[in-house]
Amino acid sequence: MTARQKLVLTLLLGSQFMIAVDFSILNVALPVVGEGLGFALADLQWIATSFALAAAGFTLLFGRVADLFGRKRLFIGGMALLGLSSALGGLATSPEVLLAARVLQGLSTAAVTPAGLALLTTAFREGPLRDRALGLNGALMSAGFTTGAILGGLLTELLSWRWAFFINVPVAAAVVALAPSLLTDSRIVCRHRLDLPGAVTVTGGLLALVHGLTRAGENGWTEPLALGSLLAGAALLVAFWFVEQRSPAPLVPVRIMRRRSVVWGNAAGLIAFATETSLVFLMTLYLQEVLGYSALATGLAFGVLGVGTVVGGLLGGRAVSRFGGRAAILGGGVVQAAATVSLVALGTSGGWLYLLLAATFVGGVGNMLLIVGFMVTATSGVADSEQGLATGLATMTQQVGITLGIPVMSAIVAARTGGHADPRGVLSGVGVAVAVNAGLVLAASLLVARRLGGGRERRTGKSTAHSVV
Repeated sequence: MTARQKLVLTLLLGSQFMIAVDFSILNVALPVVGEGLGFALADLQWIATSFALAAAGFTLLFGRVADLFGRKRLFIGGMALLGLSSALGGLATSPEVLLAARVLQGLSTAAVTPAGLALLTTAFREGPLRDRALGLNGALMSAGFTTGAILGGLLTELLSWRWAFFINVPVAAAVVALAPSLLTDSRIVCRHRLDLPGAVTVTGGLLALVHGLTRAGENGWTEPLALGSLLAGAALLVAFWFVEQRSPAPLVPVRIMRRRSVVWGNAAGLIAFATETSLVFLMTLYLQEVLGYSALATGLAFGVLGVGTVVGGLLGGRAVSRFGGRAAILGGGVVQAAATVSLVALGTSGGWLYLLLAATFVGGVGNMLLIVGFMVTATSGVADSEQGLATGLATMTQQVGITLGIPVMSAIVAARTGGHADPRGVLSGVGVAVAVNAGLVLAASLLVARRLGGGRERRTGKSTAHSVV
């Protein structure tokens, strides 16, 4: 890498790390936030849900907007909005203001993540440098989820929950100040207007899908509102597919959805994020409900997982460069599944913590190999003029996976425990969910590797950043 590429990489990775921290920094502080602002207990989940809805629902739209109207411009604007909305959240004096701030944070995340990833992939040609950059990006994003949980607990205990918002402000300001001089815009000369019917159907479908998944996780899969949202989401996404086939300037060209690398790469990413984030949820139940750990101690225990993801990210780029994305997906999935299934043996004594720490470290390495393989595969062979679309799809996959995993695993635990929260009942439910989790990642990685075909993928290294759409 040149010196300039290193500076660009540092800037983009720092912003993606901060975005990842935002996903989890408030999780352990929710009860304190609710008490401070007067949230009803049943309404606390909206602090997380409002963010997730905006982040997942608008990611694909903003990914394409970045391609059509300028990634650098959208990236800087999104970071400015993130800083302002974080300040608003830290100063909030009512539930309504806080929820508005969380929606704005979600929208800024939906803009910054695909735009930043597209700037990253177009800054490095296909090949070892891009693989390495995406590996580091994946490592820092996964580490950011873990860091957010730890940092949220520390800030809440030592200062105030408001600092979980304020900490974003100086970082966002620094990125906004440095980005104009460091980033090279990859603006596309576009002769078409934005595909509004496609934008409405896909955004509405994703919003309904995420809302339905969230409601199902909280109130069960038979709740009418959850079922209605899921059905509406599915109907809108089907409508989106037909709209795109007939649109003269589709938001997502059908040809890109027919690429094996895009479809099966994103399938691997969906499972990678759904299984690992839901495993964190399951281990949180185990540590707090079975072993009696505090929220802060639970967050610190996941620091080992964070180290594993960093190691996996450092190895992932090299593994993809040497063996290909398919091999990284298969190898990472097998390692993650083996580490996860070992957690079925967990018991009720504190000595089992050592197994949890070892398994989450190894599983974190495998999960990150899988994620790097997914990111490289899902963006390989795509012209630079469509990298915002490809990274938007990948980011959407990531966020839907994060939303999907926890409701599914929560339902398995609830079905096993029958609503009883005694430690042995929770342990039994967690054990069954862990086994399902391991089976899912193993089956998915085997299927994706098979569908991607044998042999090492051909790396084109082509650059078409100034193509006309």
